[in-house]
Amino acid sequence: MIAFLACALVFGAVDVQAQTGKKKKKSSKAKTEKTDKKTKKKTEEPAVPAFVQLPANSNDCLFPITLEMDVPYGPTTAPDGAGRIQEIVADKAHPNIFEREHNSVWYKFTVPYNGELEIAIWQQSPWDDYDFLVYKNTGNYFSNQVMLNKVNPAAVNMAGIDSALMFKTVMRSDKEKAKAEAEARKAERRAATTKLGDDLPPLEQQPVVDSKPTIGMFCDATDVMLTKKQTGKYIKSIPVRAGEEYYIVLDNRTVNGQGHTIKVSVHVNAYEPIVVFYDRKGKKYVDVNLMILERGGQGGERTIVNDEHFRGGRIKFIPGYSYLLYAKRDGYFSVYREFNSRALMESGDTIMKFDMERTERGSTFPIHNLDFESGEATLIGNYDSVLMDYVAMFRNHPEVNFLVKGYVQSYGVNVEADMLLSLDRAKSIKNWFIKHGIDATRITTAGMTKNEIKRAAAAALNEKGGGFSSVKAELIITGKDAK
Repeated sequence: MIAFLACALVFGAVDVQAQTGKKKKKSSKAKTEKTDKKTKKKTEEPAVPAFVQLPANSNDCLFPITLEMDVPYGPTTAPDGAGRIQEIVADKAHPNIFEREHNSVWYKFTVPYNGELEIAIWQQSPWDDYDFLVYKNTGNYFSNQVMLNKVNPAAVNMAGIDSALMFKTVMRSDKEKAKAEAEARKAERRAATTKLGDDLPPLEQQPVVDSKPTIGMFCDATDVMLTKKQTGKYIKSIPVRAGEEYYIVLDNRTVNGQGHTIKVSVHVNAYEPIVVFYDRKGKKYVDVNLMILERGGQGGERTIVNDEHFRGGRIKFIPGYSYLLYAKRDGYFSVYREFNSRALMESGDTIMKFDMERTERGSTFPIHNLDFESGEATLIGNYDSVLMDYVAMFRNHPEVNFLVKGYVQSYGVNVEADMLLSLDRAKSIKNWFIKHGIDATRITTAGMTKNEIKRAAAAALNEKGGGFSSVKAELIITGKDAK
């Protein structure tokens, strides 16, 4: 009886543990499902617009934000207050500046080349009343000179907002608003889609900041200055020279206003082609991590593009400068090019298309413009320039291995000799790559097979075959080493 009770207690305990385990497991599963639902719900929530937080003290002249030329800065958070120092205060001798700063932010930039200064400012709210002054840096104690009104602004845009027009715009009927918004979206889509020709699909460019800035400074404007008594938007550009430094103080008179986006440019007669990166195999454009450096200015080297997701668009190249372009994306060979603006402008091309070649196994690169001594494997002619682009490709991707396959033009008289010659030509190209820094272990070689030579000879003898192929060699990706 005692033994029986002991067994019952043991099995009961086991059963309770099993049930408890099941309950715990069920509870854990339910908890996981609940967590997954929360995570899913959180993931599906619309993304909050990313605003640039204005740095602390940027509403003082001593701590300006540095702007990059042609690169929009914003949308920002709202400027808040005049800072620790009230630099701008109007007096009788200087009536055409702010009577004081309200909610300001200071910017500065260095002019990279001679031209006409252009400033574009997009307000987040149409009800905000933004004004701006432009000052040329006078050197030491510049902020003190501004504060004491000892330096005059180079440009003034203090036009007041037209409240009546703003009220009329805001109070339009919902139907009118919807129609206007639909038309604006259509216009934006048209502006963002560019037809590049019959051989390329339309390019969906990255969205622009806006079709028209709220206020600014442009070459085609007519007003030299806008005071508070005027309601214009744009003032005329001022001439600037390379190396000069300028400050912009942007002030919002509106209490509890919103932020803005600002872009500074120098207008010159530049070459502005559409730059795209194209996957020929997939017949599609690809986003790339793009960097373009400009060389030849007073500052030496300047970054004009640094975009991790460049989709394609216009880029400004200045006469008299040289450029270095580097683009990369996983699964593709990197693109590395050096060029000068004169050659670009002389070409007259409105599109700069860079082919993005895949690094996947089996990708083939036919080489046409190679010459060999007749009946030999010795390279002749301008073969260095033909092969050098491939050297750059493989140097930037040391994990990629490839095969060099040689070709000959044969009538099939001596197939064995032609097979050996095609292999020797492949080895000759391999040696050239090794000489230019490519590891020999990454390269294998092959020549034409007997059947390939017979088919090539038959095609050459056949009038409809079109003669010999122009391909002298092929580079074929054989795989990648683990990184």
